[in-house]
Amino acid sequence: MSTATDASAAQPSSVAPAASSLQHTHSVELPAIVPSHSVTPAREPVLRLELRDLSSSGTRAFLRLVHASHALDSAVHTVLTSLYKKLPQTCIPGTRSVTLVLRDMDGVAYTTGLELDDDHKEIHFNTSYIAKIPEARQKEEILGVLVHEMVHCWQHSAMGTAPTGLTEGVADWVRLKAGLCPPHWKRHVDCDWDAGYERTAYFLEWLEKEHGEDIVRTINEALRACKYDEKKLWMDCCGKTVEDLWKEYKKSVEECE
Repeated sequence: MSTATDASAAQPSSVAPAASSLQHTHSVELPAIVPSHSVTPAREPVLRLELRDLSSSGTRAFLRLVHASHALDSAVHTVLTSLYKKLPQTCIPGTRSVTLVLRDMDGVAYTTGLELDDDHKEIHFNTSYIAKIPEARQKEEILGVLVHEMVHCWQHSAMGTAPTGLTEGVADWVRLKAGLCPPHWKRHVDCDWDAGYERTAYFLEWLEKEHGEDIVRTINEALRACKYDEKKLWMDCCGKTVEDLWKEYKKSVEECE
């Protein structure tokens, strides 16, 4: 059974403290700062929910635990605040709609744009996965996956040329900042910096401490208008190569163990 509903809801306030300009000490150029207490796109996206099988235990768990319109709206504003706080609306992608599709499939979840118009996004979420989550963690895991996938609806990717590990790392960084990381996450250093997901997310969290709270927003903005140039991007944003930054991060993690 397939049911589609409009999940748009009243916009909640997303409060961000008025602050000074983005902290960037190198040559990357960002747009003029726009003081604002909330981050909203030029056009609020239409939020939709599509249920492929109302009888599945995963769908039932989702509907029992989560208010879809509130969860999607909250995820949108969590992502926008994380990636675009203090930046003008022109930096925000023109995503026009986001449809959450609950269905049985392989994997956990993925996000895609419609073939005819990439401004219309779909988040596909595996109901079989939802059903297998321990009951005590179901709601938190559902919300965490929604935030991660919502990042892919709004982040920049250097015209599709950014390393997948970086874009996935940014998505998990937003999830981490939202307090929705699962208990099995930990800092890994037995991998490359762009291993992705929580491995890269914790690296980005460390970068915040070393280069200011706006560094991930600075990196995301640098991915907006041109193709990925690894040396230039990291030198412009951080003044060092990403290899050197990763070595420093590994050392800091190993010293804390």
